[in-house]
Amino acid sequence: MNTALTVLAAGLKIDWAKMPTYNTIMSLCAGAGLLLVVALGWMLLTDRPVVPDAWAIGFGTLGLILFATGLHMTLTWPLAGQGFPFDNVIFGEPALGFGVLLLFASFFLWKRGGVVSSGADRGRSVSALAAPVSLLVFGLGLACFAIAAAGWHYTLFAAPPEEPISGEFADYPMLEAGFMSSLYVLTGIGAVLFPFVLRTRGGAMAWVAGVCWTIAGLAFLLFGALNYFTHIGLIVNTM
Repeated sequence: MNTALTVLAAGLKIDWAKMPTYNTIMSLCAGAGLLLVVALGWMLLTDRPVVPDAWAIGFGTLGLILFATGLHMTLTWPLAGQGFPFDNVIFGEPALGFGVLLLFASFFLWKRGGVVSSGADRGRSVSALAAPVSLLVFGLGLACFAIAAAGWHYTLFAAPPEEPISGEFADYPMLEAGFMSSLYVLTGIGAVLFPFVLRTRGGAMAWVAGVCWTIAGLAFLLFGALNYFTHIGLIVNTM
């Protein structure tokens, strides 16, 4: 049977030639990107000095990785062969959108960084410049809610028993589905609040968005790092 996933008596076997996966680096970079956005926002709101070139390098590095992997995953349908085609939507498209946003932020900071480096009106200037693209951020937030709902409804994200650590909870698929869906909810809350944070330039909404993105960013970063072990183990156990 010519399928990417085949369950044999010995356990799950995967044809990895048909199952390329790199949501490890995507999760790592997405988490780091959320944390950097929160950090820069905090510095702007608290009138801290900003070195634009440093932030341009940080955003550009993460944006390039997310853009390249997200674009390939989005346009190669389905990337996961006959295994998990919904990964294209769940991981590929949000990574592509976030990657493009980070790349353009990097380019702006590189070319026009003086706008954010200092000045009493820099908060107002940044808000005005980011206002049009905030509509896309808002839309990506709604998409995160939809992904989370699909994760819960269809019990996605659950790891097979052959995957180390995560596979220990294979008998409780809603556990990992709930964990990952919760991260998308947190990311979505910050994203839908983003346009309103730009208008208020602080206050309760900025605090809520910052907390949501900080928790989600840390979780994506640490979970992505952990997956370097769990995914390697899954490959070894299912070859």
